[in-house]
Amino acid sequence: MDTTESGPAADRTEDLRHLRQLVARARHVVFDFDGPVCFLFPGSSAERVARDRAEWLREHGLHGLLMEEDRGHPDPYLVLSAVAGRHPGSDLVAELEERLTRQELAEVPRAWPTPYADVLVRTWTALGARLAIATDTSDRPVLSYLDSRGLTGCFAPHVYGRTPVPDLRLPGPHPHAVRRALNALGAAAGTSLVIGDTPADFAAAREAGTAFVGYAPNERGERRLLEAGVPRRHLVSSLDVLLRAVREG
Repeated sequence: MDTTESGPAADRTEDLRHLRQLVARARHVVFDFDGPVCFLFPGSSAERVARDRAEWLREHGLHGLLMEEDRGHPDPYLVLSAVAGRHPGSDLVAELEERLTRQELAEVPRAWPTPYADVLVRTWTALGARLAIATDTSDRPVLSYLDSRGLTGCFAPHVYGRTPVPDLRLPGPHPHAVRRALNALGAAAGTSLVIGDTPADFAAAREAGTAFVGYAPNERGERRLLEAGVPRRHLVSSLDVLLRAVREG
């Protein structure tokens, strides 16, 4: 009787084997923060923060700084990146950035830990991997969240948060942040892995020459990453898949 696997099951088995190989080579791992580590703006809080920021601009007579398509957008980072792109280095950008940082800090107690993230981080650290975070979130709320979960020692001092323009003109971690993390870790591209959930994360990993695993917990996230060119076998819907690969490696 022919017991050779075929079809979707065989494809999935090969995908998992490939993922284990990526993980086995990874000695340095760079995480995006919002998504792969926690959900900083769970539920409708992202929309609320985005509305607050657009309203602040309107109250100060600055609503015209936003393009029509930017108004009412649920992304809390969009106002900052849009204004930074139009007025780089201005006092307005600095004030908006500080206001966003304070809002991020206020969200930390309400953040939802990403399922399996804590144990994945601790397991990888215990097995000798060196970890970093590169994100468009300010490093202050990142460190506050890590401290609340007892994870600071797994990452610090390698937390690279939002920086001034020109980084603010791009959504997601700027490739420079990923390179800073890798350089500080003394990492070679061939033994490094970036874990993210956005096309910007993938672009940063590709520019740095590292492997990439996309965290796609829902169909919308999966579609965005696939459309950005991420191979399907590099996507996981749960960090439990990565955790098992780490333990088996």
